[in-house]
Amino acid sequence: MDTFTHTESPSRWVRRLLDAPAGWRVLDAPARPLHDLAEAVPFGPYRDVLHGVPLGHPLHPVLVQVPVGCWLSSALLDCVPGGRRASAVLVAAGLAGAVPAAVAGWVDWAELDPPRRRTGLVHAAANSTGLVLYAASLWSRLRGHGLRGSALGMAGLTAVAAGAALGGHLSYRQAAGPHRASATLRPTVPEWAALGAVEEFPPGKPVRRDAGGLSVVVVREQDGFRVLAEQCGHLSGPLADGTVVDGCLRCPWHGSEFRLRDGEVIHGPATAPQPVFETRVLADHLEARLPGS
Repeated sequence: MDTFTHTESPSRWVRRLLDAPAGWRVLDAPARPLHDLAEAVPFGPYRDVLHGVPLGHPLHPVLVQVPVGCWLSSALLDCVPGGRRASAVLVAAGLAGAVPAAVAGWVDWAELDPPRRRTGLVHAAANSTGLVLYAASLWSRLRGHGLRGSALGMAGLTAVAAGAALGGHLSYRQAAGPHRASATLRPTVPEWAALGAVEEFPPGKPVRRDAGGLSVVVVREQDGFRVLAEQCGHLSGPLADGTVVDGCLRCPWHGSEFRLRDGEVIHGPATAPQPVFETRVLADHLEARLPGS
């Protein structure tokens, strides 16, 4: 476990503090049953919606704007004479909005690897603490204890702010949210990259190849060849180790499915289409290039 010294700069100390939960292996024990529960809930087709597949990016960051916005506005109204009645309404709206945001967050969390899952668990614990404090705040306000309700709301906002800091760290520093496949595309890929002789690609079997320094996966179908970026956009899973099912390529790590002909996401947790390459066959050799090269 990390230790912190008083000689470190404040910014470095904060970064190390936010990095620390990823190494707390003690969190793996409670994480396992929570992961199994999140995977077992029968969301059906709505699981992809909760991941954000229709948006092309995760849904959770969009939904959290509702409770955070309501609670921050509530804290401001608590400082305005006569604003506590409206503040109570905002606290209640934030509690209602926190439910779908939490559900979407748990669905995404269940697909993370252990280090990111640990950070996500602490993030969820901070937000859950804030949720309890805001529920107590609303209860106090409804019973006429406005000052106590305001104090509990400020404590809840502090907990939610800590959770937001961890959530941002998880998304950007630990890269739990970005579409990784697009980031791997390099301008150094030649206009047409040779991938190998046609006979090297058995029908229906993913094959890994190098295209000018970029790893791609090749699938031979009846009507031609499909070439996609090889690292899954979700968490960089090796698509060449995946399986072809009904015209789609399934990631072996978390089960994301991409349509071979255009890279479109058929099932999450990936949310953005997988980059697809143009192909041509010259003298029985397959070549590929990025569209627009």
